[in-house]
Amino acid sequence: MLEGLIDRIPMIFAVAIPAILAITMHEAAHGFVAMWRGDDTAWRLGRVTLNPLRHIDPLGTVVLPAVMYFTTGFVFGWAKPVPVNFGRLHHPRRDMVWVALAGPGVNFVLALVSAIIWGFTSPQGGATEMWVRAALEVSVLVNVVLMVFNMIPLPPLDGGRVAVGILPDALAFPLARLEKYGMLILIGAFFLLPFIGRELGMDLSVFSWVLGPPVDYMIELIRILSGN
Repeated sequence: MLEGLIDRIPMIFAVAIPAILAITMHEAAHGFVAMWRGDDTAWRLGRVTLNPLRHIDPLGTVVLPAVMYFTTGFVFGWAKPVPVNFGRLHHPRRDMVWVALAGPGVNFVLALVSAIIWGFTSPQGGATEMWVRAALEVSVLVNVVLMVFNMIPLPPLDGGRVAVGILPDALAFPLARLEKYGMLILIGAFFLLPFIGRELGMDLSVFSWVLGPPVDYMIELIRILSGN
């Protein structure tokens, strides 16, 4: 068992490093844009930084992803959300949209840059180059999944904040009130429903239904833009 774990260490790092970078850049981008638009809350709390230790949530970034990787091969987690006082933004409702889009926007850029660098590597390279290729492939996938997942239009996800910022009041206010239940809805949809489906012999994989098509589309778009 120990020998098998040691053999997997390079791949663990090939997954962990891009994932931590993606999460760190995502959260720091929220804080940076919030500061640019008038709210320095994240700056004062030391969250506008590329130091991953400032963004890591022990349970959501370390424990849960590790347990899921070794038990299911699937990885899910979260970082500490960057605190934003929307009332301090220059134009709260409009600027909330820019703050929300900053995280997924950075993930798109990271995925594209990773794909471009991947194009300069060789599948016939040595062990180090093959590890780099694997890490870059993981980086593309992780950043695209993180971007697409966060753009689901349900608060407190970024897509929910964008929707609240651009929808008319009659739709925005009821959606905003869902924020306190948002994580429970997501956990139920992405974990509880598939579990029930397996017990009933049904395919209730909301993850593949909701995220599969847009993830595939974005990866293809990045492949085209990167020239690969």
